[in-house]
Formats: sequence, C-alpha cells, structure tokens
Amino acid sequence: MKAWQVHRTGEPRDVMRLDDIAEPAAGKGQILVRVLAANVNFPDALLCRGHYQVRPPLPFTPGVELCGEITALGEGAEGEIGARVLAQPAYPSGAFAELAVVDATSVRPAPQALDDAQVAALHIGYQTGWFGLHRRARLQPGETLLVHAAAGGVGSAAVQLGKAAGARVIGVAGGAAKARTAAALSCDVVIDRTAQDVIAAVKEATDGRGADVVYDPVGGAAYQQSAKTVAFEGRILVVGFAGGEIPAPALNHALVKNYSIVGLHWGLYNLHDPAAVAHCHTELTRLAAEGAISPLISQRVPLDGAADAVQRVADGATTGRIAVLPQEKP
Repeated sequence: MKAWQVHRTGEPRDVMRLDDIAEPAAGKGQILVRVLAANVNFPDALLCRGHYQVRPPLPFTPGVELCGEITALGEGAEGEIGARVLAQPAYPSGAFAELAVVDATSVRPAPQALDDAQVAALHIGYQTGWFGLHRRARLQPGETLLVHAAAGGVGSAAVQLGKAAGARVIGVAGGAAKARTAAALSCDVVIDRTAQDVIAAVKEATDGRGADVVYDPVGGAAYQQSAKTVAFEGRILVVGFAGGEIPAPALNHALVKNYSIVGLHWGLYNLHDPAAVAHCHTELTRLAAEGAISPLISQRVPLDGAADAVQRVADGATTGRIAVLPQEKP
C-alpha cells in the first residue's frame, strides 16, 4: 500500500517520503481501517521535526487523526466491519496512508451530518476547544471570548464552539484574507493583527473591560496581548505554541489583575477521564447535527499532496483545515 514515511527528522517537505509498504495488521485491542480522510494538524509537523511529546521510532507514518472505514478487528476489539468512524492512529501507523491501525479505545462513530473530510477534522481540534472552553475556562453565555488565530484549524473550532455557547466572540487573524475567513465564521468582531493594534482594538470592542476568556493556541507575542486584554477575573487558556515561542507569564501581573492562567492538554483526558471524552463526542455530534459547528475545510488534497500540506500548516500559511483523501487519485 501507499503510505508517507518519515525516515529522519526535519522539515516535513524534506523528510516525508511516499513509499510502498506492507499493509499493517490489527493487533490486540486494535482495528484496521481504510483511510477515507486524514486531517493535517500542527503536531504532524512537530512529529516530523522530532519535537512532539510522542516520538515514534523511525520510520513512521505521520497523521494524528482520521475518518476511516473499519476493515478488520484485532483480538478483543469491538466494531462493525464497514462502519464509518473517526479515530486516532496507533504509531508507527499514522493517518497519511491508504490503511491505518487505530486503537479501539480511540474509535468513535462518525457524525452523519459531516462528510469524510469534516469528520477527520472534528476530533482533536473540537475536543480541545470544548474541554478548554467548557471544562477549563467555564465559559458562560453572554461572556466575551477572544480567539487568537481565529481563521486557523484550532481557532476556527473555538470560534464556532464559543458562538454555540452563547458567547460574544472576538477573532484575531493575520492578514486580510484570514480576517475575511474569521468574519465568515460569524465572529462578532474581527481584528487583523497585521493592520491593527490588537490591544487597543480589544479594549475598544469591550469598552475597556477586556475579554472574559482568551483562547491562545499561539503563544509568544499573542500571549502578551492576552495578558493585556483579559478582563478582571478573566481566564487565559494556554492551548499551544504554534508561534514557536513559549512565553514566561508575569505572575505579579496575574496577581494584581485577578486573572487565571489555565493550561489545557486535551490528550490527558483520554487517560484520566475517558468518559468525559466520550461525552464530549456526543455533544459535538449533537452540535454538528444542529448545524452549530462544521469544520472549516479549506482544501482537500490526494495522498501525494500530504507532505506539502503539512509544510504549509507548519509555516502558518493556511486557513481552516487541509484534508488528505488517500482514496482519491491525483
């Protein structure tokens, strides 16, 4: 079968190679799926660079989430052959391949309201947003939510979930095109950080009060803006560091302004509270059926376009999500 393989670490475009490899087999507690769509995530680039918290042995196939069709069950695994599901691959068998092995515990039924590409983009980004906004930040209807990188895959999910929760959403985006995307997502206020002073614009939009919740998957300069625009007793959600710089918060500032700095590592919930992950999927399925959320797929590419797609996500040159469709021919 065809699969992308990483034989050495480095930039995705340099180290990903499309190979012919043996078909994987489902082991104990695993399921084999035919990959219908694979979502491209920033962690895919980190995996290629060897900078992710998980470091599979070389060579491995990247791709951290997928929509697939069950083709075989390993010992002890339950499922229905032919069922359409979303899942996370079990490395070294990643999602950028024609077939992938997934852990049975990660398998969820695909929401019928979404197509294959949207299903592939629903899991990690939307679960992260849901846990961040509802469980960690306790976002309330009527509160103001500020989302950095609002036109990106992670940010767009947070925008939709924030609107579904009844929040007023301010989206920060980089450039006119991304600002238009954020506006199309129904942000109440859109700020183009390349043309506007983010801090001044947030204060103007909130009559000087600031945002009750700040969703920050960027870090670096974005975090400094977050600290200066968060409201009294607000919550800054530290989601990731896509900007490449891990900030050092000034805790004296948090003290005098009475705000919380809240960390979010969604993957830990799979270990500490798997029932909550299952509940979250049920809620996301309901929201998708109601039309409240719909993953923003900006591009759909065949399997041979995966390396370029991962590199563009790594470079911050995309809006929404890129879906890799292994069953489609170039």
